[in-house]
Amino acid sequence: MDQNSQNGFVVAEITTQGIGLVTFGHPMSNSLPGHILQTLADTITEIAQDDRCKVLVLQSQGNKAFCAGASFDELIAIEDLQTGLDFFSGFAKVINACRKAPKLIIGRVQGRAVGGGVGLASATDYCFATDRAEVKLSELAVGIGPFVVGPAVERKIGRSAMSELAINATEWRSAQWAKDKGLYTEIFSDESQMDAAIQKLSTQLAASNPEAMLALKKIFWEGTEHWDQLLLDRAAISGRLVLSDFTKAAISAFKAK
Repeated sequence: MDQNSQNGFVVAEITTQGIGLVTFGHPMSNSLPGHILQTLADTITEIAQDDRCKVLVLQSQGNKAFCAGASFDELIAIEDLQTGLDFFSGFAKVINACRKAPKLIIGRVQGRAVGGGVGLASATDYCFATDRAEVKLSELAVGIGPFVVGPAVERKIGRSAMSELAINATEWRSAQWAKDKGLYTEIFSDESQMDAAIQKLSTQLAASNPEAMLALKKIFWEGTEHWDQLLLDRAAISGRLVLSDFTKAAISAFKAK
Protein backbone atom coordinates (compact mmCIF):
# COMPACT_ATOMS: atom_id res chain seq x y z
CA MET A 1 0.00 0.00 0.00
CA ASP A 2 1.19 3.53 -0.77
CA GLN A 3 2.48 4.94 2.49
CA ASN A 4 2.03 8.50 1.16
CA SER A 5 -1.70 7.96 0.61
CA GLN A 6 -3.76 11.04 1.39
CA ASN A 7 -6.40 8.74 2.84
CA GLY A 8 -3.99 7.08 5.25
CA PHE A 9 -2.85 3.48 5.39
CA VAL A 10 -2.36 0.39 7.51
CA VAL A 11 0.36 -2.11 6.65
CA ALA A 12 1.44 -5.31 8.35
CA GLU A 13 4.35 -7.70 8.07
CA ILE A 14 5.79 -10.61 10.00
CA THR A 15 9.56 -10.78 10.31
CA THR A 16 11.58 -13.95 10.08
CA GLN A 17 11.91 -13.77 13.88
CA GLY A 18 8.12 -13.98 14.27
CA ILE A 19 7.58 -10.32 15.13
CA GLY A 20 4.37 -8.90 13.69
CA LEU A 21 4.65 -5.22 12.78
CA VAL A 22 1.43 -3.24 12.34
CA THR A 23 1.96 0.32 11.11
CA PHE A 24 -0.68 2.98 10.50
CA GLY A 25 -0.33 6.45 9.10
CA HIS A 26 -2.22 9.52 7.92
CA PRO A 27 -0.97 12.87 6.57
CA MET A 28 -2.89 14.71 9.31
CA SER A 29 -0.62 13.80 12.23
CA ASN A 30 -1.61 10.13 12.01
CA SER A 31 -5.23 10.92 12.77
CA LEU A 32 -7.79 8.13 12.57
CA PRO A 33 -10.69 8.37 10.11
CA GLY A 34 -13.27 5.62 10.19
CA HIS A 35 -11.86 3.49 7.38
CA ILE A 36 -8.41 3.45 9.04
CA LEU A 37 -9.95 2.39 12.36
CA GLN A 38 -11.79 -0.50 10.71
CA THR A 39 -8.69 -1.59 8.78
CA LEU A 40 -6.51 -1.32 11.86
CA ALA A 41 -8.88 -3.47 13.92
CA ASP A 42 -9.11 -6.07 11.14
CA THR A 43 -5.34 -6.09 10.63
CA ILE A 44 -4.54 -6.56 14.32
CA THR A 45 -7.06 -9.41 14.53
CA GLU A 46 -5.75 -11.11 11.39
CA ILE A 47 -2.03 -10.91 12.13
CA ALA A 48 -2.52 -11.95 15.77
CA GLN A 49 -4.20 -15.15 14.55
CA ASP A 50 -1.29 -15.99 12.24
CA ASP A 51 0.79 -18.82 13.69
CA ARG A 52 3.95 -17.24 12.30
CA CYS A 53 3.40 -14.19 14.53
CA LYS A 54 4.64 -14.62 18.10
CA VAL A 55 4.42 -11.02 19.31
CA LEU A 56 2.98 -7.79 17.89
CA VAL A 57 4.41 -4.27 17.63
CA LEU A 58 1.90 -1.45 17.05
CA GLN A 59 3.40 1.72 15.60
CA SER A 60 2.68 4.76 13.41
CA GLN A 61 4.58 6.39 10.57
CA GLY A 62 7.04 9.26 10.82
CA ASN A 63 8.96 10.85 13.64
CA LYS A 64 6.44 13.42 14.85
CA ALA A 65 2.99 12.70 16.30
CA PHE A 66 2.13 9.14 17.25
CA CYS A 67 -1.58 9.73 16.77
CA ALA A 68 -3.79 12.83 16.72
CA GLY A 69 -6.93 10.82 17.50
CA ALA A 70 -10.24 11.24 15.70
CA SER A 71 -10.40 12.90 12.30
CA PHE A 72 -12.00 16.32 12.81
CA ASP A 73 -13.11 16.43 9.18
CA GLU A 74 -15.04 13.24 9.69
CA LEU A 75 -16.41 14.32 13.07
CA ILE A 76 -17.86 17.54 11.76
CA ALA A 77 -19.49 15.73 8.84
CA ILE A 78 -21.53 13.40 11.09
CA GLU A 79 -25.21 14.22 10.66
CA ASP A 80 -27.13 11.37 12.32
CA LEU A 81 -26.98 9.02 15.30
CA GLN A 82 -26.12 5.90 13.27
CA THR A 83 -23.18 7.57 11.53
CA GLY A 84 -21.92 8.84 14.89
CA LEU A 85 -22.23 5.39 16.45
CA ASP A 86 -20.47 3.80 13.49
CA PHE A 87 -17.57 6.24 13.66
CA PHE A 88 -16.91 5.97 17.39
CA SER A 89 -17.41 2.22 17.24
CA GLY A 90 -14.19 2.20 15.20
CA PHE A 91 -12.20 3.04 18.32
CA ALA A 92 -14.09 0.33 20.22
CA LYS A 93 -13.18 -2.19 17.53
CA VAL A 94 -9.46 -1.36 17.68
CA ILE A 95 -9.29 -1.49 21.48
CA ASN A 96 -11.21 -4.77 21.56
CA ALA A 97 -9.00 -6.20 18.81
CA CYS A 98 -5.95 -5.45 20.97
CA ARG A 99 -7.69 -6.83 24.06
CA LYS A 100 -8.68 -10.10 22.41
CA ALA A 101 -5.51 -10.63 20.36
CA PRO A 102 -3.92 -13.91 21.50
CA LYS A 103 -0.46 -12.32 21.35
CA LEU A 104 1.21 -9.71 23.52
CA ILE A 105 1.27 -6.25 21.90
CA ILE A 106 4.18 -3.83 22.28
CA GLY A 107 3.43 -0.16 21.66
CA ARG A 108 5.87 2.24 19.99
CA VAL A 109 4.97 5.87 20.71
CA GLN A 110 7.44 8.22 19.05
CA GLY A 111 5.58 11.48 19.65
CA ARG A 112 2.46 13.14 20.99
CA ALA A 113 -0.70 11.08 21.53
CA VAL A 114 -4.10 12.76 21.64
CA GLY A 115 -7.53 11.31 22.46
CA GLY A 116 -7.85 8.06 20.57
CA GLY A 117 -4.06 7.92 20.34
CA VAL A 118 -3.90 7.67 24.13
CA GLY A 119 -6.48 4.91 23.86
CA LEU A 120 -4.29 3.00 21.40
CA ALA A 121 -1.25 3.28 23.64
CA SER A 122 -3.36 2.11 26.59
CA ALA A 123 -4.57 -0.94 24.67
CA THR A 124 -1.05 -2.30 24.25
CA ASP A 125 0.46 -4.67 26.80
CA TYR A 126 3.88 -3.01 27.09
CA CYS A 127 4.45 0.49 25.77
CA PHE A 128 7.70 2.21 24.84
CA ALA A 129 7.87 5.95 24.16
CA THR A 130 10.23 8.85 23.57
CA ASP A 131 10.44 11.77 25.95
CA ARG A 132 8.51 13.79 23.33
CA ALA A 133 5.46 11.54 23.72
CA GLU A 134 3.20 13.90 25.64
CA VAL A 135 -0.43 12.90 26.14
CA LYS A 136 -3.75 14.70 26.17
CA LEU A 137 -7.40 13.63 26.25
CA SER A 138 -8.82 16.62 24.38
CA GLU A 139 -12.36 15.35 23.82
CA LEU A 140 -14.11 17.52 26.43
CA ALA A 141 -12.53 20.61 24.86
CA VAL A 142 -14.53 19.92 21.69
CA GLY A 143 -17.75 19.05 23.45
CA ILE A 144 -17.51 15.27 23.65
CA GLY A 145 -15.57 13.20 26.18
CA PRO A 146 -13.16 10.23 26.15
CA PHE A 147 -16.02 7.77 26.55
CA VAL A 148 -14.82 4.97 24.29
CA VAL A 149 -11.12 5.06 25.16
CA GLY A 150 -11.81 5.80 28.82
CA PRO A 151 -11.99 2.18 30.01
CA ALA A 152 -8.67 1.33 28.34
CA VAL A 153 -6.96 4.43 29.73
CA GLU A 154 -8.42 3.89 33.20
CA ARG A 155 -7.31 0.25 33.20
CA LYS A 156 -3.76 1.37 32.51
CA ILE A 157 -3.31 4.47 34.67
CA GLY A 158 -6.19 4.34 37.17
CA ARG A 159 -9.36 6.39 37.46
CA SER A 160 -7.74 9.33 39.22
CA ALA A 161 -5.13 9.92 36.50
CA MET A 162 -7.64 9.25 33.74
CA SER A 163 -10.08 11.77 35.20
CA GLU A 164 -7.24 14.31 35.45
CA LEU A 165 -6.64 13.94 31.72
CA ALA A 166 -10.35 13.92 30.87
CA ILE A 167 -11.26 17.01 32.93
CA ASN A 168 -8.25 19.22 32.12
CA ALA A 169 -8.66 18.55 28.42
CA THR A 170 -6.48 21.36 27.06
CA GLU A 171 -3.27 20.62 28.95
CA TRP A 172 -0.51 18.27 27.82
CA ARG A 173 0.98 15.80 30.28
CA SER A 174 4.63 14.91 29.81
CA ALA A 175 5.96 11.52 28.80
CA GLN A 176 7.47 11.27 32.27
CA TRP A 177 4.00 11.84 33.78
CA ALA A 178 2.64 9.07 31.54
CA LYS A 179 5.45 6.75 32.65
CA ASP A 180 4.90 7.56 36.31
CA LYS A 181 1.20 6.74 35.93
CA GLY A 182 1.89 3.43 34.15
CA LEU A 183 0.94 4.22 30.55
CA TYR A 184 4.52 3.95 29.33
CA THR A 185 6.87 1.34 30.70
CA GLU A 186 10.04 2.97 29.40
CA ILE A 187 10.90 6.33 27.81
CA PHE A 188 13.92 7.23 25.73
CA SER A 189 15.65 10.40 24.58
CA ASP A 190 15.69 9.30 20.94
CA GLU A 191 13.98 6.85 18.63
CA SER A 192 17.07 4.75 17.93
CA GLN A 193 17.41 3.86 21.62
CA MET A 194 13.69 3.08 21.80
CA ASP A 195 13.82 0.91 18.68
CA ALA A 196 16.79 -1.03 20.03
CA ALA A 197 14.85 -1.74 23.23
CA ILE A 198 11.76 -2.78 21.26
CA GLN A 199 13.83 -5.10 19.09
CA LYS A 200 15.45 -6.66 22.14
CA LEU A 201 12.17 -7.28 23.98
CA SER A 202 10.20 -8.41 20.93
CA THR A 203 12.94 -10.86 19.94
CA GLN A 204 13.01 -12.21 23.49
CA LEU A 205 9.22 -12.61 23.52
CA ALA A 206 9.15 -14.23 20.08
CA ALA A 207 11.33 -17.00 21.54
CA SER A 208 9.21 -17.38 24.69
CA ASN A 209 6.53 -19.96 25.43
CA PRO A 210 3.39 -18.90 23.49
CA GLU A 211 1.10 -20.73 25.93
CA ALA A 212 2.59 -18.87 28.87
CA MET A 213 2.31 -15.52 27.10
CA LEU A 214 -1.33 -16.16 26.19
CA ALA A 215 -2.13 -17.16 29.77
CA LEU A 216 -0.46 -13.97 31.02
CA LYS A 217 -2.38 -11.84 28.55
CA LYS A 218 -5.67 -13.33 29.72
CA ILE A 219 -4.74 -12.48 33.30
CA PHE A 220 -3.71 -8.92 32.38
CA TRP A 221 -7.13 -8.32 30.79
CA GLU A 222 -9.27 -10.07 33.41
CA GLY A 223 -12.48 -8.18 34.13
CA THR A 224 -12.80 -6.72 30.63
CA GLU A 225 -14.90 -9.50 29.14
CA HIS A 226 -17.91 -7.16 28.91
CA TRP A 227 -16.05 -4.55 26.83
CA ASP A 228 -17.58 -5.64 23.51
CA GLN A 229 -20.87 -4.15 24.72
CA LEU A 230 -19.46 -1.51 27.08
CA LEU A 231 -17.42 0.24 24.41
CA LEU A 232 -20.34 0.20 21.98
CA ASP A 233 -22.52 1.80 24.67
CA ARG A 234 -19.83 4.42 25.18
CA ALA A 235 -19.63 4.98 21.40
CA ALA A 236 -23.35 5.73 21.39
CA ILE A 237 -22.79 8.52 23.95
CA SER A 238 -20.12 10.13 21.79
CA GLY A 239 -22.22 9.61 18.68
CA ARG A 240 -25.07 11.54 20.26
CA LEU A 241 -22.94 14.36 21.62
CA VAL A 242 -21.14 14.95 18.32
CA LEU A 243 -24.47 16.00 16.78
CA SER A 244 -24.97 18.88 19.21
CA ASP A 245 -24.61 22.48 18.07
CA PHE A 246 -22.14 23.00 20.91
CA THR A 247 -19.83 20.26 19.67
CA LYS A 248 -20.04 21.25 16.01
CA ALA A 249 -19.17 24.85 16.92
CA ALA A 250 -16.32 23.72 19.18
CA ILE A 251 -14.82 21.46 16.51
CA SER A 252 -15.09 24.21 13.88
CA ALA A 253 -13.35 26.66 16.22
CA PHE A 254 -10.62 24.12 16.99
CA LYS A 255 -10.03 23.46 13.28
CA ALA A 256 -9.77 27.21 12.60
CA LYS A 257 -6.88 27.66 15.05
